[in-house]
Amino acid sequence: MEVLKRLFEQHFRSPADRVLSLQGQLGGSGRIIVRLAGAGHTAIGILYSVREENVAFLEFSRHFRRHGLPVPQIYAEDLSHGAYLEEDLGDTTLFEFLSANRSGESIASQVVDAYREAVAVLPRFQVEAGRGLNYKVCYPRASFDRQSIAWDLNYFKYYFLRLAGIPFNEQALELDFTRLTKFLLGAPHDYFLYRDFQSRNIMLRDGQPWFLDYQGGRKGALQYDIASLLYDGKADLPPELRRQLLDHYLDCLAGFIDLRRDAFMEHYYAFVYVRILQALGAYGFRGFYERKTHFLESVPYALKNLRWLAEHVKLPIAVPALLDALERMSTSDKLQNHPVPATGLIVHVFSFSFHQSIPADQSGNGGGFVFDARSLPNPGREEQFRSLTGRDAPVIEYLNQHRSVREFLSHAQSLVDASVANYRDRGFSSLMVCFGCTGGQHRSVYLAEQLAKHLRGTVGVEVVVRHTQLEKSGMSGEAT
Repeated sequence: MEVLKRLFEQHFRSPADRVLSLQGQLGGSGRIIVRLAGAGHTAIGILYSVREENVAFLEFSRHFRRHGLPVPQIYAEDLSHGAYLEEDLGDTTLFEFLSANRSGESIASQVVDAYREAVAVLPRFQVEAGRGLNYKVCYPRASFDRQSIAWDLNYFKYYFLRLAGIPFNEQALELDFTRLTKFLLGAPHDYFLYRDFQSRNIMLRDGQPWFLDYQGGRKGALQYDIASLLYDGKADLPPELRRQLLDHYLDCLAGFIDLRRDAFMEHYYAFVYVRILQALGAYGFRGFYERKTHFLESVPYALKNLRWLAEHVKLPIAVPALLDALERMSTSDKLQNHPVPATGLIVHVFSFSFHQSIPADQSGNGGGFVFDARSLPNPGREEQFRSLTGRDAPVIEYLNQHRSVREFLSHAQSLVDASVANYRDRGFSSLMVCFGCTGGQHRSVYLAEQLAKHLRGTVGVEVVVRHTQLEKSGMSGEAT
């Protein structure tokens, strides 16, 4: 975290006196994201160890800025430490704006206007700024080619179909994948493909869209990105609005290329399918494999989109094994109605000091897990951390750097995950997890907070966190 503070001070000529973690220890992408503030300035700081992705994001950002596109300004960078500082675009994503301004399929006009603005900008990324872009920095592939498509389709097959227990004929499905891939590659693909053009990667500032997370961009077909936005699972856009936005996009695109709509539409729905399959692979990996079951909450929305496609779209190629597997998915009670216990499980997570007593169980179940963190590196021995706690960004960064801490947390999470799944399925109402260290201020607090973040969003689980030693010393801050 010190490297981000140094970049902030170098750029703004004043120190950052506040650092707020925006994504916990490691988000879905593996990035550490913080907001730094001081002397009336704010910036977003990123720490990430994959140099190739950092280089792609930084170069793309500067290229897009030169073309006048609404992307964050890059203030400073230190690639040797995997760090960069960018413009703060606020906290409101297009998805959050949509969620707050809809009632079922009735969506407020200002949300529709924001979507129209976003799709109007997309051709500028794809065509105008796509020319002259340095595709040599693309990571992991320079184009959405045969290999990229194979990765997405196999992601779906192995992490969704297999883990969801959906039966399929593997050889027949592979033949369908081959035909689908050949068809997709028949679309013109000499454009910039944003790759993750969806509502959570579009920020709204003063009502206008700003764009993030294009570091996975590469050369590809025009259809993929607009399909990503319009069939974004949890956004659940009504079919008529999707049609209107697609028409608006094509009208705007026609200002940049000699557009033949019939040729565009010939490949469009095949890209809709492949984007949904890629998303399902991600839901399966995060939900079934990593046991972050809140990702499975998006599955019914994807199934709804697949049912709509089955009823309204006929692909120009034969993919019978794939369509059969999708039909089995869409009628699966397990996928459509992911089980949620009527009475949820409450996981009580405590931090404490071994100089005091282990927190008492109030549920009547006789306690639960007690993890001893005293074997881990101790930030309390470092002068710069003594007044901080395990909830502060510098302490989090210090502990994140140690392999022993990461392994300890991973093992603890695995043990707790197994009990959470068992307790929830058996209808139990309470589980207690305690982390202890010498002072109850740094390591135990950090571990309790990280476990809580890991568990939050798990279907049927409520998480309650208490830091007993911080409460006694008046350092607890807001309740978690």
